Amino acid sequence: QVQLVESGGGLVQAGGSLRLSCAASGRTFSRYAMSWFRQAPGKEREFVAAISLSGSKTIYADSVKGRFTISRDNAENTVYLQMTSLKPEDTAVYYCAAGLATEAMRVVSGVNYWGQGTQVTVFS
Repeated sequence: QVQLVESGGGLVQAGGSLRLSCAASGRTFSRYAMSWFRQAPGKEREFVAAISLSGSKTIYADSVKGRFTISRDNAENTVYLQMTSLKPEDTAVYYCAAGLATEAMRVVSGVNYWGQGTQVTVFS
């Protein structure tokens, strides 16, 4: 069982930056691939970024490539999402997720555990 708690969301002007954090409970964090998803009002939850167990492999959605960076600290049981050059269309609830395979973490069905989400609002 893994419990995930996100933090770092907030209100930011377009062009600004935010860093999201996701703290995981338990001693098995390094056994899980991690990812971030987001869900805007009235839309389906969508993949944002994923990172492998060791952090050596990362995957990004085309919409955030070059602007967002996912990273992890296995010693601290934490995964991060650094978001730069934010746009109003990045506004959503951002969810941290854990699963067993990095590639599978690009879809909702590949996720084993979800966090509760943190709101990110970008205004122009």
